[in-house]
Amino acid sequence: MEMPTSFDTLRYEQRDRVAIVTLDRADRHNAVDETLARELATVWRALRFDDTVRSIVLTASGDRAFCTGIDRDWSVAQPDPPFMIDDPLMTIGPKTADLWKPVIAAVNGMACGGAFYLLGEVESIIAADHATFFDPHTTYGMAACFEPILLYGQMPFGELCRIALMGNHERMTAERAHQIGFVQDVVPGADLLSTALAVATAIASQPAAAVQGTLRSLWAAREMGRAQAIAMAPHLVTLGNQPAALAEGQAAFSSGQRISPRLR
Repeated sequence: MEMPTSFDTLRYEQRDRVAIVTLDRADRHNAVDETLARELATVWRALRFDDTVRSIVLTASGDRAFCTGIDRDWSVAQPDPPFMIDDPLMTIGPKTADLWKPVIAAVNGMACGGAFYLLGEVESIIAADHATFFDPHTTYGMAACFEPILLYGQMPFGELCRIALMGNHERMTAERAHQIGFVQDVVPGADLLSTALAVATAIASQPAAAVQGTLRSLWAAREMGRAQAIAMAPHLVTLGNQPAALAEGQAAFSSGQRISPRLR
């Protein structure tokens, strides 16, 4: 599957081995409409087949909002009676698309509600210092269900409960999100993309199979019971320790060039 050459609701670019996916509906706070949902699913699926990309930065245009969930003007028909449900946002996440390349989110403002379908499927979050996180569902008489389930494991349970239950009455700041481990870095807005790119570039510099095998083990640990994840580990080691990946890693070691690690 090839990457489309143009999009209507997002921007796509590649810098060396890092892809940058930018939600581009700033006039609608980067809310997800039918077109954006379709284009996100297309990007994630196409990236599975692009071996020149080893990691991804996900961000959004403007500085007011990363994403405010589903666009209110998008009316999605549902079966009646509601024994089945079609959730239009379940297609927008990279893991749902079976993409196992690391995704670093660069959150440039408000992230609320349906934004967590995206943030619940990334590996690391970097936030601008003015970013906030909240879920307005309960205030509007709706149950927040998919969102807290997708975020489970990324923050302490009590903090997740506060976001899910408080609705519009409380917003988590970038500083608080960093304190609880939901966000890994908080930086000025002007430094947001460069910081995310630095992390993604470092990851992309390493052998792809080793990174992707490690990524699968991390998600297995998050989503499975311990015994299930441990049983899966030997297979992931075999898949990830490919001869080409080992050769690439050993060549880097033998070159004599040493990495100066970033401290944080």
